[in-house]
Parts: sequence; C-alpha cells; structure tokens
Amino acid sequence: MKKDFQRIVLALLLMVTLSAHASSEASDGLLVKDGVRLFPIGFYELPTDPAALKAMAEAGVNLVHCANRGDLDRVQAVGMQGVVPLDLTQGGSEALRGQVSEMADHPALALWEGPDEVVWNFTAYSGLFKSLGVHKTQGAWWSQSPEAVLYAREKAAELIPKMREASALIRGIDGGKHPLWINEASRSDATYVRQYFDFVDITGCDIYPVHAKESPLERVGAFTQLWRQIGRDKPVYMVLQAFAWTELGDTHAGEELRYPTFAESRLMAWDAIARGARGILYWGSAFTKSAAFRESIYAVTRELAVLHPFLTAAEGPTLRPEVLETQEAQAPQVLALCRRSGDDWLVVVVNEDAKQHMPVVVGGLEALNGRTLNLLYGDETFVVSNGELTARILPYGVNVYATDRKWETQNRGGPDTKPEGNPN
Repeated sequence: MKKDFQRIVLALLLMVTLSAHASSEASDGLLVKDGVRLFPIGFYELPTDPAALKAMAEAGVNLVHCANRGDLDRVQAVGMQGVVPLDLTQGGSEALRGQVSEMADHPALALWEGPDEVVWNFTAYSGLFKSLGVHKTQGAWWSQSPEAVLYAREKAAELIPKMREASALIRGIDGGKHPLWINEASRSDATYVRQYFDFVDITGCDIYPVHAKESPLERVGAFTQLWRQIGRDKPVYMVLQAFAWTELGDTHAGEELRYPTFAESRLMAWDAIARGARGILYWGSAFTKSAAFRESIYAVTRELAVLHPFLTAAEGPTLRPEVLETQEAQAPQVLALCRRSGDDWLVVVVNEDAKQHMPVVVGGLEALNGRTLNLLYGDETFVVSNGELTARILPYGVNVYATDRKWETQNRGGPDTKPEGNPN
C-alpha cells in the first residue's frame, strides 16, 4: 500500500511538472514590468547600501539576485525585479516549500534560478579529490578516467531526479508563473545538462575571458552560440565579467590587476546579444574595489537600457556583413543585427576579431533604403542605398546605428568610460 501511494504521488508530481512547464514553455526569457517587455540586464550583487542599490537601478539594471521577501521589497522600491536562487538538489523538501511559498506571490519576483554550475560541479570541478583521493580533478574528467566517469554518472543519477522533484514542487506552488533558469560553466558537459532540460525554461553559461596576460573576447560570442545549440534554442542568459581575476583570492596572487575596459565590456555584451542572448547578467562586482570600473559596467548597462524596444523586438531582416579587404588570410568574424521599433530602426555591427576591418559592407537593409543611420556616440551619418551600409570597425569593436539620436543615453558614463574613437 505504501509503495502504491508513493507511485501515485510521483505520478502527480510529474503531471504537475508537465502541466506547469507547458504554461511556461512560451517563455522567451524576457522580463515583463507594468505590461512592458524588458531585456534582462542583471547583477548577482545586491548592494546593502540603499544609495548603491539606487545607483544600480538608475544605471538601467533591472534584475538582481534576491534571497528572501525583504530583498524583493528592496528591489521593488527602486523599480527592479528579482531572481531567487533555489537549491533544487535537495528535492521537494519542506525547506524549499517554505522558501517558494514565501516569495511566489511577490510582484517583484521575475524568475527562479536553480543550482549554479550544477553539472560542472560533479564533472570537471567535482569532489573527486575528497571522496576518492583523485588529484588534479579537472584533468581526471577531461582524460575521462574511470573514477571521474563513474562519479559523474552516479552524481547525475542522484541529483537530477531530485531537481525534477523540486521543480515539480515549485511549479505546483506558483503555477508555472515564473520561469526556471540554470546557469552553467561555459564547458559544462552537454549530455548531463540536457538531462534536466525538460523542466528548465532558460539556460546559459558564465564566461570571464579578461585576464592579465590574455583576453580572448570572442569566446563570449562562441559560447553564446554553443549554449543556444546545447539548449535547442531555449532562451540563453550570459553571465559576464564584473571583476578582475586578482580580486578573487590567492589563486591569482601576483598577477597584474586587470579589469575589462569599457570597450571590452561593451563588446562582450553586444557580442552575446548578436549571437542570440536573451539576457545579460554580471558576476563578481561584489569583489571589485574600483569605482571607475563599476562605472564602466554601468555605462554599458545604460546604453542597453535605452534600447529595450529594440532588444525585445522580433528579429529583423537577415543581414550579410562582408569584409572587403585583402590583407586577411582567414575569414574574419563580423556580425550584424537589425531590429525595428515603430518607425525607428537599429543596426549593430560587431567585430569579434582582434583586428580592425575597413570597410565592412552590411547587406540586407533594403527596408531602410533612403533612411539615414546615425552612428550612436559618434558623429557619422549614413544614408542606406542598395540595401547596404558601409562601416569601418575597430578591433573588437561595436558600431551601433539608429535612425534617431534619441536612442543615445545622456548619462552613459564619465570620460574614462567612453569608447575609443571610431576610425570612420
């Protein structure tokens, strides 16, 4: 009798999961506030200082990590929304029930977040060195040692059913009203990640490429593309760098202090968007000691916040950027996107190369023939003809064009955060 009862309960939980998931299946990852769709611009950090929280909101940030109802009250007071992390690995516990019940009806709650980097933590960055005495843990996983493979298989079999059970509990309480997002490491194993995709709405990864000795910024776009593929086109949130590696502790002691520059942060954000990201969050700002660096991140978020009508609009015509120069031995990676909001248009050209390209001809703009495009935060204007825009773009550069200069924010940042001059 007891076993029959357990089977019935599990069946009901599965039904709740499937039913509620169907209701949130249409989630495209965007936020909704007062009936207006917003592109998620988030921070993991929730400042304790009210003035710092207000400054974050005024910088266009609209999503912040919250731990309880009091946190949600605070972010609501400054016009932001909250994402609440939940430990799904304990299953449908009473503690989880209480946590979800406390916050599910809060008007500032936007979405739930599952355990951070959950697959990474039982594969490449697992506890093998503690449980089995296997040293160089990541090496054990990448070499597919029998111990690492078995450990990962056993942990997945233990954790993912519990996460499924927890998800069913959450959906049962909030009716699938709030999407569930899980962030992974950029190289988390896709096989295990896909084992929890039937009860998750949003995926994505964190990527922090700026180091003292190298800064392969193009990895942001590459991993955005990869996680769209892993997620079978589920909405992707990208978590970007808001710290210098030396601020994270002894592991990087002795290295040169190196923050991303404004231009680098701007490239990472726009590259993720051009590759299809449906939200951007920043991690590590709680560790940073540089007010100037924080302001440079805020300069990026201000720029993006003004452009919500475009970032939430349907994709425009497929553009065809073509680099017309002969000195490159291999095809450069230049991307372009186009969005429309009312009678206005936005065109963004992103250079994932560490070299400038002059010129780049962007085709596919026949709908804009005769329209004037203004290079935002620059002096140049261009009249589109033959469906083409001609641009010159700096290494790791971003050119943002709009049909009206009203899309420039008037408070983008101080002189030290402005982009380098455009070579047009």
